[in-house]
Amino acid sequence: MSSDTTTSNPDLLLGEFRRTLDERSRLSIPLELAQRLTSTSTRCVLAKERPGALSLWQHDPWQKQLADGLDWVSNKLDAGKMGQQVDDLQQLGRLLSSRHCHLQLMGRGRLLIPEGFREFLGVTAGDPVMVVGAAVCVEIWHPEAWLEYLRAEMPGFRHLFGELAK
Repeated sequence: MSSDTTTSNPDLLLGEFRRTLDERSRLSIPLELAQRLTSTSTRCVLAKERPGALSLWQHDPWQKQLADGLDWVSNKLDAGKMGQQVDDLQQLGRLLSSRHCHLQLMGRGRLLIPEGFREFLGVTAGDPVMVVGAAVCVEIWHPEAWLEYLRAEMPGFRHLFGELAK
């Protein structure tokens, strides 16, 4: 399954594609998405988003956003403003430690999905996945999780589009 929305806006990553992990757990990102994602560098960041979904981001913008956020937290910690939030800080550390990894998009848009990320996604070698352009990143979904998401969110599409297009 693929869509023709990939050409509708050159600034957005759009499209829906069904792919299969190969025997080495590699995924071929559709060329139109891979080219936009790696327009400045083949370095990317793979992140765990929600059960059954991963996201793939351009490395430099991701890294800048992460560094800015961590600087903010660090400054609050240094100023003694995190004393009552130790549990939250520990949770942030745990999630940051396992949420994302840095990787290279290989030739022909191939991506090796690390073991812990395959487990989070709920797939193994040979399984199908959905590759979805999510405007600012590429998402990789377990097919059942993708259908559940669409069923839950599609009824609100018109309202969302109307709000964002204002």
